Amino acid sequence: MAIDFDAIRRKVAQLSGNARRGSAFWRPEEGEHTVRIVPFTDNDGQPFKERWFYYNVGENRGILAPKQFGKPDPIQELINKLRDEGSPESSELCKRLYPKMRAYAPVVVRGEEDKGVQLWSFGKMVYQDILNIMLDPDYGDITDPLEGRDIKVSLSKAPGQQWSKTSVMPRGKASKLSSDTAKIETWTAAIPDLDEIYSLESYEEIEKKVNDWLNGSSASDDDGTTGGSTSTTTSTTSAATTTSTAKPAKPNAESKSYTSLDDAFADLLGD
Repeated sequence: MAIDFDAIRRKVAQLSGNARRGSAFWRPEEGEHTVRIVPFTDNDGQPFKERWFYYNVGENRGILAPKQFGKPDPIQELINKLRDEGSPESSELCKRLYPKMRAYAPVVVRGEEDKGVQLWSFGKMVYQDILNIMLDPDYGDITDPLEGRDIKVSLSKAPGQQWSKTSVMPRGKASKLSSDTAKIETWTAAIPDLDEIYSLESYEEIEKKVNDWLNGSSASDDDGTTGGSTSTTTSTTSAATTTSTAKPAKPNAESKSYTSLDDAFADLLGD
């Protein structure tokens, strides 16, 4: 088997602390912001990328779903078994396990150009709104570095609501990403790599997290990984047959205050 040197470089970056993670993301606060979306250059012509996560497995902050990459997925296997079992308890657990989609767009935030290109993570509704803007013939490809346009991102929270609502709309006229051609080239060449930020865990690693959760163990080891139990766990297949009696570990009782659902999701995923 040939050695994957790109994977080795990513691992070295992670171990040395050089991999961009939290600093790569833009998390808008309440108010209005102006951003320019910069298209991914390695995404077959698609300006955005999607990632699916399991984020409700014990205290794990987010597990990248292998199924989306065509790989064996122990959590999807468990979901299938729960669906086949058909009991009310299995159906409820199945709902908790369904993966959630996040969309990602590289952006240059106006007023924060010194930070370069950052990644903006958003949910389905904002994703649809941006795509609808791009399908409007009056706007077209808003991500074009030379003939695209900025968009306004607004976060607001009505009294009594827990989450902020995010809205997007195009701004002004078509314009260049920057008047400095060299800066455009620098920005488009420095888009953060999602594969460096979110690493796909092995089947065995994910299976262990699921079994630790089903067996009531969700403690973290000193190195930050989940599953502090030293006892041998059962396989995902056998664990799935006892879901009606198994009691998954409860989420961390310590609550946090977020200004938006996106912030809460970002924390779950460890952005």
